Amino acid sequence: MKLALIGFGQAGGKIVDQFVEYDERQGTDIVRAAVAVNTAKADLMGLEHIPENNRVLIGQSRVKGHGVGADNELGAEIAEEDIDEVQGAIDSIPVHEVDAFLVVAGLGGGTGSGGSPVLAKHLKRIYTEPVYGLGILPGSDEGGIYTLNAARSFQTFVREVDNLLVFDNDAWRKTGESVSSGYEEINEEIVRRFGILFGAGEIEEGGEVAESVVDSSEIINTLSGGGVSTVGYASEEVEAPSNNGGGGILSRLKGDDDDDELDSAHTTNRITSLVRKAALGRLTLPCEIDGAERALLVMAGPPQHLNRKGIERGRKWLEEQTGSMEVRGGDYPVRGSGFVASVILLSGVTNVPRIKELQQVAIEAQDNIDEIREESEDNLNDLIQDDDDELESLF
Repeated sequence: MKLALIGFGQAGGKIVDQFVEYDERQGTDIVRAAVAVNTAKADLMGLEHIPENNRVLIGQSRVKGHGVGADNELGAEIAEEDIDEVQGAIDSIPVHEVDAFLVVAGLGGGTGSGGSPVLAKHLKRIYTEPVYGLGILPGSDEGGIYTLNAARSFQTFVREVDNLLVFDNDAWRKTGESVSSGYEEINEEIVRRFGILFGAGEIEEGGEVAESVVDSSEIINTLSGGGVSTVGYASEEVEAPSNNGGGGILSRLKGDDDDDELDSAHTTNRITSLVRKAALGRLTLPCEIDGAERALLVMAGPPQHLNRKGIERGRKWLEEQTGSMEVRGGDYPVRGSGFVASVILLSGVTNVPRIKELQQVAIEAQDNIDEIREESEDNLNDLIQDDDDELESLF
């Protein structure tokens, strides 16, 4: 699936930057264009893989490149005022080569949580391609203002995009882990999961051809209807094939001896086991999977270790667990890979405790809104001083 990625705010920019690096390293050719938008100059300068001419600094007349200090109302206002500057970078994107836009943002800060829904609404008004969001929820230990921002932004973001994919930091930060190392690991997890999901079906010349292709239309159909989505992932190491050409779709269809041995009950059981682990393990947004409106299963790995029987069993198991009749599935053969992985996209999930918690936070916040605003102003002042110190050290 060809994507135009737009990272809004600090977290969004870092994730898109890492996505570009992953795309180049894996040769998946998912990222057709990448743009980063921020109100903080230092954050844009810290990116490594997004082209400099695609890094857009907004709000200079109001915050002078220092960021908005977790004030998402200010972030939304600046996005509205400077949307033409963002559009200037988007104009360079070859939209005719893009299957969808993906707006990536952390929902706890100010710039991303405030600006990403504004941008999503703008893109949907102008373009016919689907506009998806990837929203990162803050950990509960990050402070009240960040949780409130997430509660507000979530409700707006999910309304403005065609589907909101969610990653909950609260479910992934490890106890005692530093903030920087924790977020770096989390970003890697995000990119790995969504890289495999969106990479399925993007076959390079001379590459392996899937038995059951998961192309962009399968992903789009799974995400259609709006709502909230979560992604599950599980993998297992296998011995990478030693030959360069064996085990492709032709040998699988012919039933070569080596593949008959691999396409055994063991191979099928591995696939069904990985499907269960992906669906019932750590989802990007923890939830009960029953009641999911749509689902998509992608099995990735060496073609010798993928078979139609295992994938079909996994797909039927997902149908039973979700109660949905819209469960798609397919394989993503990766020549020379040393692992078999299951990626499951669950779309239209409703039984999500974290979302209910955010909704409650939004209600309770009205009682102490003055205190929260004061905290936001203190954050802005501290951020301006920190950014000044950082910029001075760079020059």
